[in-house]
Amino acid sequence: MGNYRNFRLVYYFVAAGTAHAERRRLEKDIRFFEKYLRPDKVYLEPYRSGVMADEAHVALCRELFEKHGVEVAGGLTTTMPTPEGDEPKQRLFETICYNDQKMTDRLREVCAFLGAHFDAFIIDDFFFTNCTCEACRKGRDAYNKAHGITDGSWQAYRLDLMERVSREIVIGPAKAANPDCKITIKYPNWAESYQETGYNPAAQRRLFDMIYTGTEARDTTTSDQHLPRYLSFSLMTYFENMWPGHNGGGWFDPFSLHLTEQYLEQVYLTAFSRPKELMMFCFQALADHPYVPPLGYHLDKLDAILDHCGKPVGTVCYLPDNSAGEDNLQDFLGMCGLPVVCSPYWPEDAASILLTRASACDPEVVEKLEAYVAGGGKALVTSGFLQATMDRGIARMTSIRFDGRHVRGRRYRVETDCPPRNPVAYVQGTAEIGLLVCEFRNNATWALVKVADTEESFGLLLRDTYGKGEMLTLAAPDSFPDLYKLPSEALTRIRSAFPAAGTYLECGAGISLFAYDNGTFIVYPYATSEAQPGMIRLHVQGQVKALEMPVRRDRRTGKPVRVQPLYARGGETVFEVHTQPGAYELYRIVG
Repeated sequence: MGNYRNFRLVYYFVAAGTAHAERRRLEKDIRFFEKYLRPDKVYLEPYRSGVMADEAHVALCRELFEKHGVEVAGGLTTTMPTPEGDEPKQRLFETICYNDQKMTDRLREVCAFLGAHFDAFIIDDFFFTNCTCEACRKGRDAYNKAHGITDGSWQAYRLDLMERVSREIVIGPAKAANPDCKITIKYPNWAESYQETGYNPAAQRRLFDMIYTGTEARDTTTSDQHLPRYLSFSLMTYFENMWPGHNGGGWFDPFSLHLTEQYLEQVYLTAFSRPKELMMFCFQALADHPYVPPLGYHLDKLDAILDHCGKPVGTVCYLPDNSAGEDNLQDFLGMCGLPVVCSPYWPEDAASILLTRASACDPEVVEKLEAYVAGGGKALVTSGFLQATMDRGIARMTSIRFDGRHVRGRRYRVETDCPPRNPVAYVQGTAEIGLLVCEFRNNATWALVKVADTEESFGLLLRDTYGKGEMLTLAAPDSFPDLYKLPSEALTRIRSAFPAAGTYLECGAGISLFAYDNGTFIVYPYATSEAQPGMIRLHVQGQVKALEMPVRRDRRTGKPVRVQPLYARGGETVFEVHTQPGAYELYRIVG
């Protein structure tokens, strides 16, 4: 693969660094990285926000990186200041107005330059538009009128616009200069908003040579982007499933983070998805940075772990192209220990599926779900999904209805998954949560987990059988992070219904399980201010001899450490293991 066995390590070099490169300083910075890391490749950017490096500086940077054994590709950021003499437009981040002839002509020139100087280049994730100038408004209105769109929305127009821009203004000029040039489009981490600003994977994956994934996490309480950290894993699976073999890698950065562990977690979760490349953005921000030494340590450790891992598996969350709704709910569930992978295609052969309100953007989703469950499939659907499809026939599959009521509570009734008696546990969460009331008809639909409020209780996890299969409904909290407040028993009941590769966790929130198709899995407890070391239980279906830790050796025997079963019952084997916040562990099932 490269300097690491399971991935290539690459970094991005921004245009300001290229344009002002100085030999001695660049040599020094390259040596800093080499002290701790083994980079394979650099994406060298000649243009960003009006800064254009000349050929001499591009050649200097190429020379020095290649001297150190680093492959050189190109990079491009499609941001641009207002052309000289023109009236400024209101644009976030200086993204281009693609109805401005001066701007698009300049972008053509830049793309031709990249094609002429590189055999491959990647586009940073500012390749969208939010311009609302007069020309853009006229373009929107004309498009909407021609296509019968009467709500004045931007989505369809911008999707069409950016498809044409991709083909005519970026790819065309670059390939004219170099027909063999391979162009990669990098998609940002805000997947639920792509269509509103023109990101169009449905069309662009037929135009570009490769795609790339933004796996940047942010501090979830102080930054504008409230993205669960699990997204660094799940979005990678989404793009790999979208175009198998063509997801170039995951891209993370050190921004809007306050702790070293927050930075490193991006790397862990990206690596757990089995990427081709791990991209460090950017060279300039990380040169002489204290994040780099621990990153080097963990890259070697992750490489050793990935030697043993197969393909990621889990409950498949169906997110059709250009969908939105219950944003990132699947990632909050991932943070609660439910292994989730994502796909833009209907997962008809999956062992289990997850449908959120975003899934309802497929107009045929109810018919697909009905056939899947009736044929023996197992689905977890959210209250938002049911609401969005209530007038489309979902009532055939459940007695749940909605009257708009909401409830708050912190006491739970959990029917445990311990046949044949399925005893009931009465437990409390860490704080009250609020949720939409799912009205259901008793004995037609059955509540597995309920939230209690004084004398009444309300379904949180409800079960319907249908044909040969079953559909479980999760009443999503009004605030999705409230899932973290559920007691261990409630979370475990959800997980037990949807094991990944025959495995599920028994514990509270804040621990993720990453499962693979070869009988291995990784347990990772997130490093947060409230996290503490502790014991958790791992449930494995069937009679299992032990759990082996392939990368941990017994100091006395030199053999991999083995964890012996705690007990076996009800067709499963249970193990108890210790967890430390921020410490990931690999296990292999020994049958």
